[in-house]
Amino acid sequence: MAVETSAGAAGGGYAERPSRLTGAVVWTKGPARSGPGTGSGPEAGAGVRPVLPDGCMDLLWSEGRLLVAGPDTRAYVPAGPPARWAGLRFFPGTAPGYLGVPAHELRDRRVELAELWPAARVRRLGARLEAAPDPAAALEEAALELAAAAGPPDPLLRHLVAALDAGRPVAATAEELGLGERRLHRRSLAAFGYGPKTLARVLRLRRALALARAGVPFAETAARAGFADQAHLARNVRELTGMPLRDLLALG
Repeated sequence: MAVETSAGAAGGGYAERPSRLTGAVVWTKGPARSGPGTGSGPEAGAGVRPVLPDGCMDLLWSEGRLLVAGPDTRAYVPAGPPARWAGLRFFPGTAPGYLGVPAHELRDRRVELAELWPAARVRRLGARLEAAPDPAAALEEAALELAAAAGPPDPLLRHLVAALDAGRPVAATAEELGLGERRLHRRSLAAFGYGPKTLARVLRLRRALALARAGVPFAETAARAGFADQAHLARNVRELTGMPLRDLLALG
């Protein structure tokens, strides 16, 4: 996942950094209404970029609340008053093993962690974050502990993400992994919240946005990201984000 930084959270901006948890990202967002781009969490406002599908799940902390952002299949526009947020964005497919919930149960949802864990456990973690001088660092430490208790993620899932992110066809990837397509679909639902074809679309979108934001012309972006042509890119961007690519890039 590409790592971007903008103005620090203390100044109302968004910032992120690689986590010590492999493949994860730690991010913070201040209360000013300037959007963070992809990821999960902050409030909406005029000119704020929507939260876009990225194949990930997030553990969130804001104003004394612990939440989990499930995998998105469409753009999500957060609501509510301005607030400070800290988040840990897990590498695709890893969060269900750490949090103890299948990803498909949280697809396109933001839920209180207390709906997934015993209330006493959530209160303990909440008190720990409340007392921490750096809630994002404390959230990261908690995620590292979850990962240590859960054991290593299934390497098959990481191979699947790598293959699809490289543009490999789903059928060929299933064969490489020694799985039938139906079995791969079931595994994908639990790990990513949707099947491998949807995961491939989301990862392809992420590749295309990274290229377009770097100034690559749209036709070249389409070819390099694995779309049939620029029109195919335009349709997929609109379907997954709800807006044309040019308008999306204009949000910053």
